[in-house]
Amino acid sequence: MATGTADIKAWLDTVTIDPAVRDLRPDYRALVVVAEGLRPGPSDEASGRLLAAAEETARRWAAGTAVEDHPHLAAWREAFRAFGAKPQRTRPSAEALIRRADAGLPRVDRLTDVYNAVSVAHVLPLGGEDLDHYAGSARLVRATGEEPFETTAGGEAVTEHCPPGEVVWRDDAGVTCRRWNWRQCTRTRLTLATTRAVFILDALGPMDDTALAAAGDALTEALADGSPGASMASRLVV
Repeated sequence: MATGTADIKAWLDTVTIDPAVRDLRPDYRALVVVAEGLRPGPSDEASGRLLAAAEETARRWAAGTAVEDHPHLAAWREAFRAFGAKPQRTRPSAEALIRRADAGLPRVDRLTDVYNAVSVAHVLPLGGEDLDHYAGSARLVRATGEEPFETTAGGEAVTEHCPPGEVVWRDDAGVTCRRWNWRQCTRTRLTLATTRAVFILDALGPMDDTALAAAGDALTEALADGSPGASMASRLVV
């Protein structure tokens, strides 16, 4: 379990990027946001408005260009190929969401809706996880092949192991997100009971630090609007 409330910023300081990942993509940066005092719950009118606005933003720019040709998404496709993933089969999370925008983004729950809306509107991979289900710190590494990844298949809980070299987020208990930002594990996913969460915003070269900061501001503002009194802290991990 993650540390107590007074130590949220200390936990944030333990987030690391392994040099092996840095060698793969020297332009990678992670803006990590932690929040506590969040108000969870099912999707509502406010989260629906955020998603609707993001859908419209995606429709506007995608009308003039292929999704995969967006500079930031193209860079993410290159990053996936660099560690052996096939982005046509397992797309970076932002691309997968944006491809659903025209038909309508999924309504999941209040907190997930917020980060999905920011991901689509700002065209960057963004994930959220329950901090109370973390074991130790978050680390971005290249897998050894031994780390467990808890997921579901056919409605049943299963444990997988990533191929060696895959870029994954992990903690002391195992992999929390496969293929950089493709699929999160079941153990740390946000639920209707989540009140403390960590959000990771992924940026590569085509997205500069100003644009990354703007996405982080949009996330914290939306979380604060939906959870008055929530406490938040952030750190740019490079």
